Amino acid sequence: MRKARFISGTLAIMVGCLVNYVGDRLLGVRLEWVPLNDPLAIFNALWAIQIFIIPLFVGLATTAVFGLGGKWLCYFPPMIVRTLAYVESDYLLELPAGMSLMPFGWWLFFVILAVECAAIGGVFGEAMIKRIYGRTSPEEAEKLYVKPNENNNKKEAPSSE
Repeated sequence: MRKARFISGTLAIMVGCLVNYVGDRLLGVRLEWVPLNDPLAIFNALWAIQIFIIPLFVGLATTAVFGLGGKWLCYFPPMIVRTLAYVESDYLLELPAGMSLMPFGWWLFFVILAVECAAIGGVFGEAMIKRIYGRTSPEEAEKLYVKPNENNNKKEAPSSE
């Protein structure tokens, strides 16, 4: 059971990273690049979609693959993808003329925003999986989620009639 859960968790993180990476590439926005002459020019609709909307879908995808508990895993894909993008911009890509690499502290703030949006997507994903959210009575929870236990796995002894 633990190995299957580990594999589905790894797969969920990979799917979340893929959704995040593809969304970033489709938008074509480099979050790490800041124009030298007008640093506030990076704040536009595409930037907002990259920081807020794509991570929301990343959280939904991660939770959809992993199932209940996926809201804890959806923190990782935005961190992984944003870190790889920053390293790529710093070491592998040549910055275009008039651009600068975003200061690390400023970049970290935006990563935290993306991670929190992914967490919101993970909570929404769990709410959609459960079809409810919040506290449920023990009787209702027992009806919704039947967990296998020792009594369910034991074979009944033949009756002596």
